[in-house]
This record gives sequence, structure tokens and C-alpha cells, in this order.
Amino acid sequence: MSGTIALASGAACALSATAVVPLRRLAVRWNLTDDPGGHKVHARPTPYVGGIAIVTGTVVPTLVALGLADLQITAILLAAAAVSVLGLIDDIAPLRAVTRLAVETVVAIGVVLSGVQATVTGTWLDGVLTVVWIVVMTNSFNLLDNMDGALGTVTAVTAALLAATALAQGHTALALLLCALTCACLGFLPYNWEPARVFMGDSGSLFIGFTLACSAAVLSGGRSPDATVAGLFLPTFLATLDTCVVFVSRMLAGRSPLQGGTDHVSHRLRRAGLGVRAVAAALGAIAAISGALCLAMVLDRVSPLVATAAACAIAVVLTCLLRDGRGRPRIPALSSEPLPKIRERRH
Repeated sequence: MSGTIALASGAACALSATAVVPLRRLAVRWNLTDDPGGHKVHARPTPYVGGIAIVTGTVVPTLVALGLADLQITAILLAAAAVSVLGLIDDIAPLRAVTRLAVETVVAIGVVLSGVQATVTGTWLDGVLTVVWIVVMTNSFNLLDNMDGALGTVTAVTAALLAATALAQGHTALALLLCALTCACLGFLPYNWEPARVFMGDSGSLFIGFTLACSAAVLSGGRSPDATVAGLFLPTFLATLDTCVVFVSRMLAGRSPLQGGTDHVSHRLRRAGLGVRAVAAALGAIAAISGALCLAMVLDRVSPLVATAAACAIAVVLTCLLRDGRGRPRIPALSSEPLPKIRERRH
């Protein structure tokens, strides 16, 4: 199986890297670009169809290697592809939030019915909780796509460590899928590294969030409640932290949590003095630490409580570092000043 995983990973990277170029040209021709303006600071229209390359690089090698034999993997791929199409439609013609959430909920229910379920309570509530968690995490990773190279780096690191966790638990089919996702992002990153020549768009970020959320749910199934909670939280730590920071800061500022702004963790790191590439690297390092804690927990090197407490400590330290001496965010929730080299779309 290791040879199959290696071949699928190589194909994923090659497919993703190769597909970006023609997709970028088509996007420019069809005017599928993210235009400057508002609180966006990229200087020229940038194609946002890179997510299609990531989806292609992930789905095609996985289906070729595994076929349709594994019901859970097939359900995850089909549902994630459907969410990606939803994201592409939203990129072209913005949809209402309720429409997006409704579609995401329906496909998440389909995945849960295939057997993907996190066992927290041991009752029927687990199915409901899993659906809600998948939908929330799908959109949380979508929010992370706000700076050149950020989400691609976080995904590559997170998916690689989840793949190692899957192998440690004997989930080789899921490990193959996650390795394909890792390498598809690596193939895409050179085009998205600052200064980005192409964005992944919602088609890519929603696909990534849905796939990682479902994968974490699969790997958490059948474990004790504390191990399940840790197994869900640690691989999605950065997305969870970013969403919490954004929602709290916007609500304290009297703004709608769904209104765009430059108050994400990445923006706060940027305002603290890091360059765009350094921010992407820092986010990747944080994702690596939380992912490594999850792997260590699965290998029984640390307990779920210790792993979760360590991640929470990182969250507290990071939040404190990004605040001034009076307890206020270094970067305000609402600012009239443009942030150099920071890209924030609708989030």
C-alpha cells in the first residue's frame, strides 16, 4: 500500500501544479478574478480558480487508486466535491449564507449516514453533533484563506500529520486521501506564495475544510469521549482559534461576525511585524505543533487531556502576544487603514 500512496501523492502534486496554468488563463479570459477594492489590497485582478486544481489533484488519484470500494472515502470525496462546486458558484455569484449552510448541511448528513461519526455521547446525538461540527469547520477553514500562502501551508501540514495519524490507526485508505490532499496543496503553493498569481477561492477552501473535518471525524470514531474531543480539536486547532478570535473581536466591536475585516490571526501576526511569507510559515508551524500533539496522543505518548491542555496553552499565549498592554487587540476589529500586502476577501 505504501507504493500506491507514493504514486498517488506524486500524481496529486503533478496534476495540481499542471492544472493551475490553464485554469489561470481561462479565469483571466472569463473574468473570474478577485478584483482590488474595499479592504482587499492586492494590486491587480487575481484569478480565484486555483481550488479546482487542488480538488482535481486530490480526487482523481484517490479514486484511481481506491476506486469506489470504500464507502466512507467515496462519500467524503463526493460530498467534498459538491461543496467545492458550491464554493465555485459562490465565487462567481455570491450566494446567501443560508443557502451555503443548507447545502453544506445536506452533504454533511450524507457523509454521516455513510458511517463517518465522532463518538462523543454514545447516542444518536453524535450524528447531529458530527454534522454541525463538519459544517462549522468547513467554514472555519474557509475563513483562513485570507492571505497569500496561508491556507495552502496550513492544509499541507495538517493533512500530512493527519495522514500519519491515519496510518498509525490502520486507516490506509484515508491516509492515501490525505497524502493526495497534502501533495495537491504543495503543487498549488508555488502559484499562491506571496505575491500570489492565483487564489484558491471558496471552491478550494471549502473543499479543504470539509475534507479535513470529515477525516478528523473518521479518526476520532470509536474512541473515548475525551480522546474523541481531542482528536477533533487538535487537527483543526488553528481554524477553531481563528474563528473564535474573529467572532469575539467583531462582536465586541459591535459588528456582524459575518462582515469582512482584517482581524484574523494572520492579520494580527502581520501587524505585529511579520512579513506575508513569515506569517504563512508561522501558521504552518502552529498547525504542525497541534497536529503533532494529535499524533502523539494516538501513539499513546501523551494523554488526550495533556494534548488538549497544551493546545489551549498555545492559544492563550498567542492571544496574549497579539494584544497590547491594555488588553486590546494589536490590530483593531475595524480599521480604516489599509494593511500593506494583506488580502482579505469577504470574510
